[in-house]
This record gives sequence, C-alpha cells and structure tokens, in this order.
Amino acid sequence: MMRSCLDLARRAQGQTSPNPLVGSIVVANGEIVGEGFHPKAGEPHAEVFALRDAGDRAKGATVYVNLEPCNHYGRTPPCTEALIRAQVNRVVVGMVDPNPIVAGRGIDRLRQAGIAVEIGVEGAACQALNEAFVQRVRFKKPLGILKYAMTLDGKIAASSGHSAWVTSPASRAIVHQLRAECDAVIVGGNTVRRDNPLLTSHGVGHNPLRVVMSRTLDLPTEAQLWQIDRVPTVVFTIAHTQPEMQQHLNQQGVEVVELLDLTPAAVMANLFDRGLSSVLWECGGTLAARAIADDSIQKVMAFIAPKIIGGAIAPSPVGDLGFDRMTDALQLTNVEWRSIESDLLVTGYLESAIDLKLDGALLDRVLLLKRGE
Repeated sequence: MMRSCLDLARRAQGQTSPNPLVGSIVVANGEIVGEGFHPKAGEPHAEVFALRDAGDRAKGATVYVNLEPCNHYGRTPPCTEALIRAQVNRVVVGMVDPNPIVAGRGIDRLRQAGIAVEIGVEGAACQALNEAFVQRVRFKKPLGILKYAMTLDGKIAASSGHSAWVTSPASRAIVHQLRAECDAVIVGGNTVRRDNPLLTSHGVGHNPLRVVMSRTLDLPTEAQLWQIDRVPTVVFTIAHTQPEMQQHLNQQGVEVVELLDLTPAAVMANLFDRGLSSVLWECGGTLAARAIADDSIQKVMAFIAPKIIGGAIAPSPVGDLGFDRMTDALQLTNVEWRSIESDLLVTGYLESAIDLKLDGALLDRVLLLKRGE
C-alpha cells in the first residue's frame, strides 16, 4: 500500500517544490476506496484528495501516506484535521516530517484524537523519494546533483571538444527523465558555446528551469537556451558585465541576474530563494570542481560508456580540486551500480556532503513516536 502511495507521489515529480512529493490512499475492508497526490504548491495535499475520492467510505478506514500529515496552517489547512473529521481509524505514515521543529506534531495530533498511527513503513524508499525536500528543509539549500557521461578512460569529449554522443540512447533517455524530476539544470558558458544544448526533458515530463553561469557573458547571440517560449532561462553573471549582451538577452526574454561574486553557492542560494529543491549540474569539469569545492553538490550520477577516446588534453568530468595524493580523493558513499544496455550508471553521495538522513535528535524523536511516547 505504501508503494502505491510512492507511485502516486511520483506523478508530480518536478512540479511540487518547495513542497514534497506525497501520495495517499484510503483502504477500507482491504480495498482501495480513495487515492490522491499533491500536484503542486498551493494545491490541496495528497490526503485531502484521497479523502475526497473516498467520500463516506473513509469513515473507519486506514489511510496510507508517505509523509507525516501536516498539522499547521500554510497555504492550505492542516491535513490532520481533515483526517480527524473524516473519522478514519488508522493512519500509516512512511516517514516523519524532516523539519526538527515540526517533526511528529502531526502524528501527536492524530493520536490525541484517538487515531492509531504507524510510522516507518517503506521508510528508506520514502526518504529517497523526498531527499531533495529533506535537503531543502533541513539545510536551507537545494540538493545538488552532478551528472556526467564519460568514456572508460575518463573523458567527456574528444580533444577537439566533440562529445555527441558518449553514451547510448537508453542512457540519454534516463537523463531526460532526470531533468523532468529536477527543478533546475545548470551549465557554464563553455557548454553553451560548444554544445548549444536545449536542456529540456524532451517531452518526458516537466521541463526544469535552465540556468547558465558566465562571468564574461562571452556567449553566442543565438542559442537554443535563448528560446524561452516553452522553458525559461536565467543567466547569472558578475555585476556590470557586458551591458549590451545583457540587453540582448533581456530582449529575447532571458532573465539576467547580476551577482557580486559568481559562485556555485551564490547561485544555489538564489535558486533556494526561488523555491527550488533539486538542481542538476550538467556542466563541464571546471565548473563541476568549483561546485564540489563549495558544497553545492551532494549527489553524483556518472554514466560510463565502454569506449576509449584517449587524448592528453581531452576534458574530464571534474577539474582541479587541489588534491595531489590519491588518499585525498573524495569518496562516494551509498553507491549503486546499474547496467543500462552497454553503459554503467554509478550513483553515490559525496562523503563531504551533509547527511540527508535523520540526525541524532530527530532519530530519537522517531523512535519515541514509534513506541507511542
């Protein structure tokens, strides 16, 4: 039943930020009588849609939801009160609200009303689905995901700069899905000049905000990223850089943001203020190294193709990090390997990244809630 909630929640991937992905079902006599998911910020929450779908059949039923029901007034009323009014008998919660300030209050309210509550069902899967929401709520910045495709000898392009295509169509299809799940995708000016990317989901689903970082604004006057009829683009640069180019971009509908210091952290702070939760870095090695160095990347997704291109000056996915010993290398944790046709996808988290799991105090709170204390 909880897996059904997760499937429902995924229907809104890329569209709910700054809110989480939440799905809910109502079960009576072993039968699903209502279901719903949260479609976007400002709309009712998943439990409300599920209760509406169930109608009178919700009385005495069990409600499953992958995230603790809210117990506060925001854009919408508390879901706990909707559950109490519906006179449900039991609520099964996948994970506790990750915000230490509010965690457990929804569960407490339901129990005070005489509703049985069980927590932690499919907890790991629930945490994984909303890892970007956890990052945003607990650490006040979006989750940064570095994605790149490379050959067996660690090159993302030939010495000439040609890079189409490193990996298989199946791997590229996964990247399109990944974009659909993220709120923004970032590249540097060199990627715009060399590849003229589109950076959309290619019809898979939601299109992320397209972001370009360029100190010099030495960018082509015509590019696919400047076509904003379907997808907006934001260019970040240094204050007072090339006013003529800024004007040209503005005239095409591209937003230009001047920063006193153009750093990945400054851009991520701006995106956080816009309400974004997940940011996909599809940049070159120089910008990737800068983003890693200032903790703007927590997750790495590396597509590896069974090809060898060689070339002493062929670019690699990550530039200079200042390390000169292998023992200094950044280590990935929670690593997963996945075969995609002839390619491999390696996914992991930087050891230096802030842990997205529950911290000690919140974990203690979860244990108390599980015991009903």
